[in-house]
Amino acid sequence: MTNETVNIWTHFLPTWYFLWRFSVLCSTLNFLSESYTWPLLVYMLLICVYPFTSSCAHTFSTMSPEARHICYFFDYGALSLYSLGCAITYSSYVMPDCWVNSWLHQHFVPIAICNTLFCTSLSCYSRFLEMQFPHRSKILRTGAFVFPFIFDNIPLFYRLLLCCGGSCCHSEALPSHCYHLLFAFLTCFLFASHLPERLAPGRFDYFGHSHQLFHICAVVGTHFQMEAVLADMTSRRAWLIAQAAVPSFLSTVGALALGIILNLGIIGIFSAPLLWNPHHSANHPLTPPTKRKEQ
Repeated sequence: MTNETVNIWTHFLPTWYFLWRFSVLCSTLNFLSESYTWPLLVYMLLICVYPFTSSCAHTFSTMSPEARHICYFFDYGALSLYSLGCAITYSSYVMPDCWVNSWLHQHFVPIAICNTLFCTSLSCYSRFLEMQFPHRSKILRTGAFVFPFIFDNIPLFYRLLLCCGGSCCHSEALPSHCYHLLFAFLTCFLFASHLPERLAPGRFDYFGHSHQLFHICAVVGTHFQMEAVLADMTSRRAWLIAQAAVPSFLSTVGALALGIILNLGIIGIFSAPLLWNPHHSANHPLTPPTKRKEQ
């Protein structure tokens, strides 16, 4: 039993939940030939991948210092690709009516691809600063994930702003969107604050520390996001098909494939020094202290 033990399960079990939801959707939707569902297909694949990758990172990161950092490089890459999946679905189903076919709508996914490169690069680079400049490393890593989150949710923020002003039609998806944003805020807060363990050092080493709690909040937030996306996809289908271009293979699966290739390239660049000269890691700035909880 270590402070990583429960971290593994807080993402491994949700992987199976999302796989189950994905299998149910596969039995009710025609993902192969109905292009309107392709953004959802990309999204569902990625919400299954990111918790599984995180679980693997927490499981195998103890093998060696090199394995630890490479595992988390892949974890960061999976999270940045998840942000791309959010952008693809938001562009297709969540975009405000008045923004459909606008410049932002047409360039939303290409910008999101660039954001994934920024996110993976900055979060991986932050590990090189972890020992000498831990606070700077934490700030860079937090910013690396906050920036694409804010960009992805710009359409949603605008819709909520319209509703606050009484200028939007009621949508059954909006409550789920609000719950998703609430749990996203809690996830970021727990990640940055290290609560509650900083208030009672030693009492939350195994259960209830911030990393476990933000895992749980992230998964619950993803659940509400998935429900909101499904609600928008269903309720706005007729209007979106009539007003907007049908999602193409290039803008959905093609964007995902490009994102995977580019992110794997970035991970390879940051992993190469660890693989080429592993014995140097004893004096390498990436070498962590023993039994240090990952953040």
